[in-house]
Amino acid sequence: MIVVDVNTLVYLWIPGEMTERAEKALQRDPHWAAPVLWRSEFRNVLAGYIRRGDMSASDAVRCLDGAESQLAGHEYILPSSLVMQKVAASGCSAYDCEYVALAGDLNTVLVTSDKQILRAFPTLSVSLKVFSDTACD
Repeated sequence: MIVVDVNTLVYLWIPGEMTERAEKALQRDPHWAAPVLWRSEFRNVLAGYIRRGDMSASDAVRCLDGAESQLAGHEYILPSSLVMQKVAASGCSAYDCEYVALAGDLNTVLVTSDKQILRAFPTLSVSLKVFSDTACD
């Protein structure tokens, strides 16, 4: 099992230049987990696509439904103290620290493209590029 941040989910569910990497990461480890926060962040990304005219509302709902199905049973609520410990140890946002704290709590890694997280938490995070490059070769 790996923890993924919302960007990794977006890369998987919304076709783009990083989709292939996200697909390789899914092949390497199909058991993805995330804090419940991912839902609000994902909805916000989809809202941007709708507002720009890059996606219809019905396509956004289908995308969200797929992501929700994928993460069903693997969404977590974390104790605030765990999140705040990560905040205190870094310059990362509380949002980002939820993903990091979950990776630590599950004794796994966070797969992310966020450079700030990768710098602040090198033992709890791995870049999507590195993770996907070692996938299913």
